[in-house]
Amino acid sequence: MTQKLKDKIMTSPTRSAYFSLWMALCGAILGPFLDSYHSAFGVLRYDEPIRFVTLPLLGGSVEHPALTTAWWVPELFGFAGFLIGWLYILLDEVLETEEGKTRPEPPFILAGIAFFTFQYWLSGILYELGSFDRSSILFTMTTLSAIGYVGFDSSKAGFWTSLATAIGGPLIEVGLISSLSGHGGYHYTDLGETGFFPLWICPVYFLGGPANGNLARGIWNGLTSTTGEKISNEKEQTLDGPKCTVCNDTRAVGCPNCDSLGYYVSYNRKVKCNCCKGRGLVICRNCFSEYGDDPYDIEGIRDIMGRMPD
Repeated sequence: MTQKLKDKIMTSPTRSAYFSLWMALCGAILGPFLDSYHSAFGVLRYDEPIRFVTLPLLGGSVEHPALTTAWWVPELFGFAGFLIGWLYILLDEVLETEEGKTRPEPPFILAGIAFFTFQYWLSGILYELGSFDRSSILFTMTTLSAIGYVGFDSSKAGFWTSLATAIGGPLIEVGLISSLSGHGGYHYTDLGETGFFPLWICPVYFLGGPANGNLARGIWNGLTSTTGEKISNEKEQTLDGPKCTVCNDTRAVGCPNCDSLGYYVSYNRKVKCNCCKGRGLVICRNCFSEYGDDPYDIEGIRDIMGRMPD
């Protein structure tokens, strides 16, 4: 399992780096706007809020600013996006999520994000109305989370990631509320059953799993297409024969440094070739780009060659 995870990450370090960046960026941009619903409807209060009264396309007013946040909120949501995204991608690999669920279409991804946004908004509205008690809001949010999970995911990877989010997110909030008290932090206006927040926050966190997870899958697939990685690391054969006429799709060619011997003679002594590590073979550069490997990832190339038969 460890090797599968390593291969998933290191097959293309460039793709992994871009994926991490995109997930963190999406979380940092989208998260504060969702969180702002709870500020607008009085669910929570920041000690030192940053307010944008109006924003293009979003409007806003003094009573309900377009965005209310704090300086550390985008970073926090960026980290959450990064973490949830990687959990989905890696657990999809480990738990062997069926391909149909790992390749969501853009409209489906956006619908999942919209449903999560609706849940976030509704939780604030129900709280502000004051006519719904904690149990009623908890039941409503749990029902929406269940509908969202079944409708937009229903994978094992999604369930475990969402459950971890529903547990880990509130625990992180306990730490934040405690550590930032009096230092630009925040607090919930209803301390709820926990003494920090009402329990209906947990199912809101849960639905963040499918919303972020399908976005992560979409970004990963998009980057995979861009970098040219194949689903299989082995090149497919066609009825016309090998696609690479240099290595016959073996991905290995004779080492030019030692004439494929694995050694060279120096002062009448056989010296192991450092280029091919004594194997007499090096990776084929003619078809290297077809596999989506990073040409600067020397360790990755050595790992590929190490798994090839002599």
